[in-house]
Amino acid sequence: MLIFFDETYRDNFFPLTLTRPTADLRIGILKISEKWQHYFKADCAYKTAAYLNCKFPFKTAASNLFINGTICPDDNLATAINNLHEGQALYKNQTLIALWLNEGNASLFTETNLAPYQAIYYTGNLLNITYPEDIFSKNNIALNADFELLTKGKTSANLSNTNTIIGYNIFVEEGVEAECATFNTTNGPIYLGKNSQVWEGTNIRGGLALCHDAQIKMGAKIYGATTIGPHSRVGGEINNAVIWGYSSKGHDGYLGNAVIGEWCNLGADSNNSNLKNNYAEVKLWDYNTHKFRKTGLQFCGLIMADHAKCSINTMFNTGTVVGVSANIFGSGFPRNFVPDFSWGGAQGYEVYGLIKMFETANLVYSRRDKVFDDDEKAILAHIFESTEKFRRF
Repeated sequence: MLIFFDETYRDNFFPLTLTRPTADLRIGILKISEKWQHYFKADCAYKTAAYLNCKFPFKTAASNLFINGTICPDDNLATAINNLHEGQALYKNQTLIALWLNEGNASLFTETNLAPYQAIYYTGNLLNITYPEDIFSKNNIALNADFELLTKGKTSANLSNTNTIIGYNIFVEEGVEAECATFNTTNGPIYLGKNSQVWEGTNIRGGLALCHDAQIKMGAKIYGATTIGPHSRVGGEINNAVIWGYSSKGHDGYLGNAVIGEWCNLGADSNNSNLKNNYAEVKLWDYNTHKFRKTGLQFCGLIMADHAKCSINTMFNTGTVVGVSANIFGSGFPRNFVPDFSWGGAQGYEVYGLIKMFETANLVYSRRDKVFDDDEKAILAHIFESTEKFRRF
């Protein structure tokens, strides 16, 4: 059993991890948990916040590999973990990477009680994430690694000869539809997932990951490194953004240096700024300190959590954080932190009530032949209560 733990780190990624463990974050082509499953063929479980267990359960087996959910694997790291024995813990400096435990000890594991285990230290490089902005700023590294992982030993399908392909670093899964598009792979690989579509007139400059059943609409301009998650649909101009599953940016408008959660929708001609007018370092709202945190980045755009939506012509300022199930509309710039379950915009906010939100979610899910079930409702209800302190409108 692969058991992903995140007790120490999950809060750093709020609001993105209010609805998921850290190992469920997508960076590159795959979620972190999916990357590990390519190396260790086993089922997944999660040592995470209790309210998430209805969707991400904790369970054990005879042999259990506990894995830090913020760390991405590679060949060297997988080898080092395979060389561990039961009761040995692998560290990089002070960071716990992985730990093998039998079934009896697995249920007792906590990140704050590691004294009984023998420490082994890893000297190789790690690809890990610490804050939300790492997801887009390290997406190029993760995308290249996932591209090698997913395409090694496989043969690409062919694209129609109506397309223009520059370079050779492109992989096409079965069922891809693409006509009259330009694919430039000289600056990064391009991965087209199963049954994905690239519509006419699209210009793509890698790296790009277009995950399964996702669509790029006519005339889009996308450059790297960008990830479009499963069943998402995008258009307009996108630069170095990671968009997760079932989300839509279906029209013109700019999105750059951004992370967009699942079940989000950006209205037509919505734009985000990714560079301040004075070129200064960008700050992002921090849920732990209730203050804006320095990112060390000059380019940082939009962080939008699951189920958030914005109307046409929405303008997001540099370094804006939008919480779970926020619904933004109206003229002017919304403030740089839009709390979870907010309803409104620059002119003011009110609370977006759970019943109203659930009604919308039911409709959104049904359009994709999905069920908005009781587990999803329970998680969102918990988030609604736990984030009430930010909604003092």
